[in-house]
Amino acid sequence: MPVEPPEKHAITFIDGQNLYHAVKESFGYPYPNYDVLRLSQAVCAAQGWRLKETRFYTGVPDASDDPFWNAFWTAKLAQIGRKGVRTFSRRLRYRNKTVKLPGGATHIFLAGEEKGIDVRIALDVISMAHRRNYDVAVIFSQDQDLSEVAEEVRAIAQEQSRWIKVACAFPLSPTTRNRRGIEKTDWIRIDRPTYDACLDRRDYRPKPRKV
Repeated sequence: MPVEPPEKHAITFIDGQNLYHAVKESFGYPYPNYDVLRLSQAVCAAQGWRLKETRFYTGVPDASDDPFWNAFWTAKLAQIGRKGVRTFSRRLRYRNKTVKLPGGATHIFLAGEEKGIDVRIALDVISMAHRRNYDVAVIFSQDQDLSEVAEEVRAIAQEQSRWIKVACAFPLSPTTRNRRGIEKTDWIRIDRPTYDACLDRRDYRPKPRKV
């Protein structure tokens, strides 16, 4: 039986878009106003884990598709990187989506889709487990596709005869619809006071030009 280490080193893996939409639903914030490093520190400290590294992943639209969000994410990623966080971005691809409205009518709208973010997170969690980079992987996402990652890390732990934990951190409030973390992981629920203590006070939204 692997011995649980007295001091556990953690790495956080943050899906920026997944976290943003979960925060918007749970706490009502209209844009990604989290400080990823402070949030990682708060979650790990509450569990008694020492934060070793924070890694942040997000899709970013091209400036020609969505200049507002392109400018926002370009500025925010630059600031996150200056704090020592490893950042990974992918281009958002836009496709027409159709939804049915009450009464039978349909509405077509353009929606951005991330490609490869969940795969990049999965590869990093698994490869860093192989390299013994962490004792605890904390995934800030509720993407159930990542449940297979937890199984793979468990197999790596057995092969290496060592203790490894995979946890899932996500916001929770009375308005939260998705109240489940990633299956086969330990769930860490982030309440409003914890989140509000980790806000990024900078507003990276571009200001409208004066005419």
